[in-house]
Amino acid sequence: MKLYIKNMVCDRCIMVIKHELEKFGYHPLHVTLGEVLLKEEMSDYEKQALNQHLETLGFEIMDDKKSRLIVQIKAAIIEIVRQQNSEIKSNLSDYLGSKLHHDYTYLSNLFSEVEGTTIEKYLIAQKIEKVKELLVYDELSLSEIAFQMNYSSVAYLSNQFKKVTGLTPTHFKKIKANKRKPLDKV
Repeated sequence: MKLYIKNMVCDRCIMVIKHELEKFGYHPLHVTLGEVLLKEEMSDYEKQALNQHLETLGFEIMDDKKSRLIVQIKAAIIEIVRQQNSEIKSNLSDYLGSKLHHDYTYLSNLFSEVEGTTIEKYLIAQKIEKVKELLVYDELSLSEIAFQMNYSSVAYLSNQFKKVTGLTPTHFKKIKANKRKPLDKV
């Protein structure tokens, strides 16, 4: 049985979901961002009980087709951002269209309608949060971060960072306390 779970945005989320499923007596075969493959089937009552428990942890089982597709779009974008050095072989629209087996226009319109923002803005927000993380770690120069995050230049990264956060990366690095958002709040 396959479940789609909202707000799974990191490896820790995957670990928590896997642990919680095992506590409920299920055997997850595969757990990835936003998606779980279970060995067993689950009744509607069991799914509802599990969902109520997961909601207390900030997660939610998505049952309708459109919601599942939104979860898959977000998971694909987060995966793109996490794979910093591996550029997409095609553009974002081709990548999402082929990965999710839907026309990009449909995906884009659905995402905008449900989330109130565009796929591109969501990608930018995710990238900026990753840049914030890298700035806080203070292990890479801004040039290295721009390269790692596939920005064409430091200037482009700095402009986009300032447009989203209102701060320059250098200023952010100086005040870095409590300026990052959890990925599920982006």
